[in-house]
Amino acid sequence: MSLEENESDTIFFRITAQRKKDWKNMCKEKNISLTSLIIDSVENRIMDDERKKVLEFIEKQDNVFTKIETNINQVAKIVNTQKFISSQELNGFSEKLSEITELKKAQNRIFENIYALLAK
Repeated sequence: MSLEENESDTIFFRITAQRKKDWKNMCKEKNISLTSLIIDSVENRIMDDERKKVLEFIEKQDNVFTKIETNINQVAKIVNTQKFISSQELNGFSEKLSEITELKKAQNRIFENIYALLAK
C-alpha cells in the first residue's frame, strides 16, 4: 500500500532526552513547531521564524519609506514655495536620507541570506 502525495507518514528516531528538550526550547523561542524545525533543517529551507522576521522587516521598511517619502515631499513643497530651506529642515532631511541608507543595507543583508538559503 503506497501513500498518496499529500498524505503524511510518521518517522520515529531516537535522540537523548536532553537533546529533545533543547530542541523544544529552541522551537519555543522561535515560535515554530518541532516538525517544522526538523523538516526545514533537513531540507535546508528557510525557517518559519526567519520568514516571519523577513516579512516584519519588509513591513517596517515599507512604513518607514512611506514616512520618508512624505517628508521628502514636504521639504520639496517648502523649498519650491519659499525658495529657501532652513538648516533645521535640511538636517531633518539628511537624517531621513541616512535612515534610508541604513535600511537599504539591512535589506540587502537579509536578501543575501535569503538567496544563499534558496541556492542550497
